Amino acid sequence: MRGDNTIGIIVKECSEAIWRILQPLYMPVPNEETWKSIAKRYYELWDLPNCIGSVDGKHCRIKKFDKTGSLHYNYKSFFSVVLMACADADGIFTTIDVGEAGRFSDSAVFRASNLGKLLNTDKLHIPKPTPMPNDAFDFPFYMVGDEAFPLKINLMRPYPKRVLDNEKRIFNYRMSRGRKSVECAFGMLASKFEIFQKPIMCHEDTAIKVIKAACILHNFIKMVEGHFSVPQISKNQENQCRNREMTQSTNNHCSNKSAHELRDYLKKYFLKPENALPWQENYTL
Repeated sequence: MRGDNTIGIIVKECSEAIWRILQPLYMPVPNEETWKSIAKRYYELWDLPNCIGSVDGKHCRIKKFDKTGSLHYNYKSFFSVVLMACADADGIFTTIDVGEAGRFSDSAVFRASNLGKLLNTDKLHIPKPTPMPNDAFDFPFYMVGDEAFPLKINLMRPYPKRVLDNEKRIFNYRMSRGRKSVECAFGMLASKFEIFQKPIMCHEDTAIKVIKAACILHNFIKMVEGHFSVPQISKNQENQCRNREMTQSTNNHCSNKSAHELRDYLKKYFLKPENALPWQENYTL
């Protein structure tokens, strides 16, 4: 028999090693070509042009950490830490942020996350706006989130329910199709690893390392079983990224349209006969 402290140290060090070794291979920092590849796949699977990912938060149930009071007590009435993630079209995590207290909303967690902070800069290496299929306007690449997330040039969210008409309902449906990838990723993560079926009972730093290890193992399994190619990071790519940071202007200034105008434009795009889905009218009143 091993003591609880010994097992805790083993779990912590093993989880840390899994993340350190697998992260550069199975969750590398995306470059411009990676985002373009994700966007192409999103259009193939979910009929969303220029979409580079879906973002959402998952409450990972925990046993209350010592001396934290109600900090981690969430609106679902249990203690949790938040896993904020962005997934590609196939349900593979492209970026994750773990550790915010469960009491905070998805929007607050997103703003505090690295992804949220970098989204308004050029450091994510998001490609410059490009025309969508059957269109001539240079439209920015964007991620999709639910109503909890802010509307930004590179982050689309549904229209509020209180102002819906049929055109906006169709737009919301098309957005909901894109969000399925991150929702499915969370579902697969929970079904693969039983640790998410009950409260995680360990110290806070260990819990965060365990969740990160589970996420990178999820990517490993998806890529190996699904025969997805493992991104190879070359010195040339690293140098290109550094040069791009120095020379590329902020993506948010590539368009003269505001985030609200871009959302309205995308709504009209989905209504054009050449871009509409045959069944999308079923989601109107």
